[in-house]
Amino acid sequence: MGNISIIMLIRSSPQLHIPMYLFLCHLAFVDIGYSSSVTPVMLTGFLKKGTSISVAGCTTQLGSVVTFGTAECFLLAVMAYDRYVAICSPLYYPTHMSHRICILLVGMSYLGGCVNAWTFTGCLLSLSFCGPNKINHFFCDYSPLLKLSCFHDFTSEIIPAISSGSIIVVTVVIIVLSYVYILFSILKMCSTEGRQKAFSTCSSHLTAVILFYGTITFIYVMPKSSYSTEQNKVVSVFYTVVIPMLNPLIYSLRNKEVKEAMRKLMARIYWWS
Repeated sequence: MGNISIIMLIRSSPQLHIPMYLFLCHLAFVDIGYSSSVTPVMLTGFLKKGTSISVAGCTTQLGSVVTFGTAECFLLAVMAYDRYVAICSPLYYPTHMSHRICILLVGMSYLGGCVNAWTFTGCLLSLSFCGPNKINHFFCDYSPLLKLSCFHDFTSEIIPAISSGSIIVVTVVIIVLSYVYILFSILKMCSTEGRQKAFSTCSSHLTAVILFYGTITFIYVMPKSSYSTEQNKVVSVFYTVVIPMLNPLIYSLRNKEVKEAMRKLMARIYWWS
């Protein structure tokens, strides 16, 4: 009962929600960043049945998508660690998740995104293109650009895959370990209400993690020969447009007022039908 009361106290203190809101703000900014890098060009291409973009613009677009996408990987891992500290070590939460540490973690997330983007853009600039430079895609993703090049060595394909794969593995390990410890802590709770609140705290984040990591693993880690360009396009739309739209809804459903509004809306739709 002592552990449960401590967790309830930590969760009820507005001051201790600041790190969570800080991470959510940056997650929203990252979602807006890489969705805005892709969606305008995609809509222009749909309306005009094709659009043109300069090499510099293509490189910038790829760098922006990779930067923000990688930053989201690190932010999701940081948010998992934040939940681990809040549930498993609540008394140490103000120390382990101080404002200075939170800012440092957010800064490292953006730095990791920039470094990963540098590997992609560096390999892209080393490629040579000849013939009709038309890609069967709605934005400058690395995979279709690699297929378009008239010659590329093995390193141009393997370096971005290793870089992205390493980031995915490291962040996934952090997330999995955090939730393993969280699960053990939840199972030790005697109160059903405490368990429900702990699961509610983690459910939205786990949903976002599964959606995001599932799609980027398919695109950037699996061998390019294992899927077609059309499959690539569908999955790319999902993680660049759909997931940024879903994330606010996923995290908002934890709010009681939002849940009540959704319940009333569904009741009205059912009544009208």
